[in-house]
Amino acid sequence: MVLLSFIAFSCDSADESESELVKEGGPFAISELTGNWEATVANFWRDSDGLQADIIADGGSVSLTVQSSGRCTFSIDPFDRAAYTVSGEMFWGRFEGDIALAIVWDDIPDDRSYFRFLELTDTTFNMACTSVCGEYDFNNNGTSETADLDFEFIRN
Repeated sequence: MVLLSFIAFSCDSADESESELVKEGGPFAISELTGNWEATVANFWRDSDGLQADIIADGGSVSLTVQSSGRCTFSIDPFDRAAYTVSGEMFWGRFEGDIALAIVWDDIPDDRSYFRFLELTDTTFNMACTSVCGEYDFNNNGTSETADLDFEFIRN
């Protein structure tokens, strides 16, 4: 499915307390992300075999729109393939014992992506994971491979 070619869903067999998702209790209020964001960095990589893609450096774009409720939409327009969007809702949850930003995706609501590396200022938002929270079709052959990712956004 084209919509899943960049961002995928990372689930862990966490115990019941780790799988609870909440709107409060993270390092910042999710509502602080409200607005439109444009990526200055959008990298996907996989350490196991050295695969990597730099969407922005390759001439593509990634944007993020967040509503005050935590609803979010990523618009991904890579240089070498069709643009698409992926939507979900942001929560706080625990992943491997750490507080993480969790995104529950609309297409597969039982699955989540967890982002433990977060930084928010008035004008920037950085999110990254090293827990295979995404997928990317590195070879542009229609088959997505699991990947880690790093997005750096500026507020529009």
